[in-house]
Amino acid sequence: MAAKVETRISARVPEHVYETLTRAAELCGATMNQFLVQSALDRARTVIEEESLIRLDAEAARRFFDAIENPPAPNEKLLAAFRTHKERL
Repeated sequence: MAAKVETRISARVPEHVYETLTRAAELCGATMNQFLVQSALDRARTVIEEESLIRLDAEAARRFFDAIENPPAPNEKLLAAFRTHKERL
């Protein structure tokens, strides 16, 4: 069985921040540590999800799908890149 590895995280905060966090943890029925870890984890997941998504308005989505369904003919720069790539293989 693999050993459980844990790492400590600490932070210094102003007293009013500490009091707010303590009150929130109490209201959730959690320890300060549980509250901080869960809150930070929830926020981290949100940030990762938001950075993984591409959001388009209706017009941008229409243009995107139109370009996929009806791609433009390759220009000279793209054709040259294809030739260079093929030569390197």
